[in-house]
Amino acid sequence: MRIMIVGAGMVGYHLSEKLSVEGQEVVLIDQDESKLRRIERDLNILTVRGSGASARILEEAGIAKTDLFIAVTDSDEVNLIACIISKNYNVKTRIARVRNDDFYLQGTSQAEKSLGIDLLISPDLAMAEEIMHLINVSAAFEVAEFARGQVELLGYLVQAGRPCVGSTLLQLRDLQGIYDFVIVAITRDGQTIIPHGQDKIEAGDKIYLVMRKSDVSAVERLLFNTESQVPKNVFIVGGSTIGYMVARQLEQKKINVRLVEQDTNRCEFLSEQLEQTVVLNCDGLEPQDLLDEGIDQADLVISVTNSDTTNILSSLLAKHHGAKKCITHINSPGFIPMLGKLGIDVPLSPRQVAANMILRFVRGGGKIVNVATLMGSNAEVIEIKVPTKEHFIDLPLKLLDFPQGSIVGAIIRHNQVIIPSGDTKLQPGDNLVVFFTQQALSDLESLFDA
Repeated sequence: MRIMIVGAGMVGYHLSEKLSVEGQEVVLIDQDESKLRRIERDLNILTVRGSGASARILEEAGIAKTDLFIAVTDSDEVNLIACIISKNYNVKTRIARVRNDDFYLQGTSQAEKSLGIDLLISPDLAMAEEIMHLINVSAAFEVAEFARGQVELLGYLVQAGRPCVGSTLLQLRDLQGIYDFVIVAITRDGQTIIPHGQDKIEAGDKIYLVMRKSDVSAVERLLFNTESQVPKNVFIVGGSTIGYMVARQLEQKKINVRLVEQDTNRCEFLSEQLEQTVVLNCDGLEPQDLLDEGIDQADLVISVTNSDTTNILSSLLAKHHGAKKCITHINSPGFIPMLGKLGIDVPLSPRQVAANMILRFVRGGGKIVNVATLMGSNAEVIEIKVPTKEHFIDLPLKLLDFPQGSIVGAIIRHNQVIIPSGDTKLQPGDNLVVFFTQQALSDLESLFDA
């Protein structure tokens, strides 16, 4: 597939990296020549200097031969104009990133239809949705749903003293009883491991599990002696669009919300629009003000100002004084790997979240039903359909030649979820939830083309 991306910022770079690794032909357009040169050194892609809103530049870049067009500059106008121009060249699929509230607060379907764009995506809306997913599973730092919500992949930080520490995967399997789960990966010292039966769980590991949604609470008790609960008291630092949308959804869940915003005019807007949220006009960098307002008593602190410094420091303050969990907005995803060592539970980059939503849209359909890219990791999870070929009838999973660095976490058959072992037999039409690292996606697709 030939893919043209306009905008070499963090979203454009992330998309270029992921898609080029899969063997796609990627063309990246941006006006910053020095940025393009750096990207050329890192990635195997073609770069073109110029404006994505210029028909001449798009023609020079080969728009007439393009299958997928993605506009993700910082300008809504450039993104929309570029997509409209691409329509004249019969590009099959067009995606634009937008920031203007008008495009998504009232629903995007009408705007998509009128503009001839297949997907309009907002980083703020994507962030709000990601935060709401995380709120429902408070013990996890990562959540991805498959099989229409029946199957969940969850990431957990293993703390010292938890029941699973020191156990091998074989020992844990013996303890499972009626609750099925698969530990599909362990992240240790920055490395992602696809574990085997003799691998041990160690304190400080991040482990990823696939299980039925209905079994989450029981598995958490078994492995961690804890259980996810919807928070009763949430403290939001920052009344931006993200903070506002999250507060509004939390009100619908009858959760107590206190929201801090420094700008007086914004506070007036928030007070008018939010019915139960307590809106506080103070600075997210004033420790005493935050403590006076109860940030230390919160079940969950969500820091979503436009300043990474404010978000990080307010999260650290909250954790230091006893807040149970923090979700922290980070504009620079390069900082994410080090934040866990500081005690920040869930760092989220809006650019990376938006890029992952675009990837799910691009890859969905056909054999691939759904894909989730894990934050701060080189790993992904894919839901892929087993083709209706005789070769796959009653084929034991252990005889399927999976690429190195991949593992099956679940099988969905006739809307029923099977947590598999190596002896589980496949059937054509099954959906497999597969965890894999880095470059295995094209090999997985090839495997099911066999």
